[in-house]
Amino acid sequence: MTHPTPYPEVNAVLHALLKGVQTVLGTQLVGLYLYGSLSSGDFNLETSDIDFVVITEGALNAETVTALEAMHVQIAEVGGKWARKLEGSYIPRADLPRYDPDGGPYPGINEGEFSVGGHGSDWIIQRHILRAGGVAVTGPDIRQWIDPVAPDDLRRAVRGILREWWAPIAADPVWLHERSDYQAFAILTMARALHALHHGDIASKPVAARWARDNLPAPWPALVETALAWHYGVELHLVAETAAFIRYTLARSAAIG
Repeated sequence: MTHPTPYPEVNAVLHALLKGVQTVLGTQLVGLYLYGSLSSGDFNLETSDIDFVVITEGALNAETVTALEAMHVQIAEVGGKWARKLEGSYIPRADLPRYDPDGGPYPGINEGEFSVGGHGSDWIIQRHILRAGGVAVTGPDIRQWIDPVAPDDLRRAVRGILREWWAPIAADPVWLHERSDYQAFAILTMARALHALHHGDIASKPVAARWARDNLPAPWPALVETALAWHYGVELHLVAETAAFIRYTLARSAAIG
């Protein structure tokens, strides 16, 4: 690996991650891959995460998982902002072809929190994204290990995420009060969900937002435009509007596709 992304600070964290997984996993390391905005070309230096997946040969034992957690703590201590933006999962190669709701548990890192658990419906979508455009930091082409995901399977996955994660937030939007970036994230995620339901494919948040801006009825285009233009330091004060957009998306999800 030399320069996997155009961003030197991101590359520095990826170098640290690669060195860490090579040390901890040894011959169990199959590959390290990027997906999401870093692979689609829509990376935003203010709001994007570093989405990654590490493929392993076989399941990891408890000692190895503990060592991975310590590695992530060390990276977070010295890696600055981008170390805290690492979001990823460790998956055995045999579990890659298709989503299994009973699979795992899998080690992973999300918003600086290391945990071990199962994968939700979103991993139907993550596999699709990895197959369509995963970028190898190290390892062979990941597409050979992932089965194609049909459009209706993607729609079912989107409905599952809306039901499992977003319906409770719409009913009790206390989470949206915490930070403006949560409101922007929720708005753009709803635009992406609606785009996926209409098209049976997964677009990046900016692409989906532009589609929503041009195709949804009022007042949603203006709300999406505000979220698309948002940057850190700007207070949105759009909790009620965001919760209403989530409820709209939930209602439309039952009628589309």
